[in-house]
Amino acid sequence: MITRPVAVTPEILLRPVAGDDSAALLRAYLRNREHLRRWDPRRDDEFFTAAGQQARLREQLEQREAGRTAPFVLVHGEEVVGAVTLSNLVRGPLQSAGLGYWIDHGHVGRGLASAAVTLVCRAADQQLGLHRLEAGAATDNPGSQRVLTKCGFERIGTAPRLLLIDGQWRDHVLFQKILNDRLPA
Repeated sequence: MITRPVAVTPEILLRPVAGDDSAALLRAYLRNREHLRRWDPRRDDEFFTAAGQQARLREQLEQREAGRTAPFVLVHGEEVVGAVTLSNLVRGPLQSAGLGYWIDHGHVGRGLASAAVTLVCRAADQQLGLHRLEAGAATDNPGSQRVLTKCGFERIGTAPRLLLIDGQWRDHVLFQKILNDRLPA
């Protein structure tokens, strides 16, 4: 898996989430609270506190240790400007994971999501040996749908009322990317 920072642009790196990232994540979520509201589950006030981010980060690191998730952040200097996460990693005959990502409102439209997703897809294939990734994008989020299409994901359908986003059940376009047809080791 990606274990060291990888350049996404000359100024922005993709790296695994680290145990001391909670303060930078808090700043990023506070800075992007309104920007992400349309695409995220409703967050309680605790999420936007130091304690809330420390607890969330602890959970992510535990899930990573257990092999169930692979969380990454995009950093510009000391600031988090986005994240990409492989979640719900399933082995056995499925060899699959879900993909999620977000980009700081000040960095949208610069190709960061596409570049970071491409790097994580490559790692999911070559280092984790996964066969398939799946992702969803709200039907009214054409930007996210373009990122997935640009990164080689194919549209496989629409799921009505799939996720509770900002207090409403929202329809999502579903995508998948077949990474390889190798048999599991």
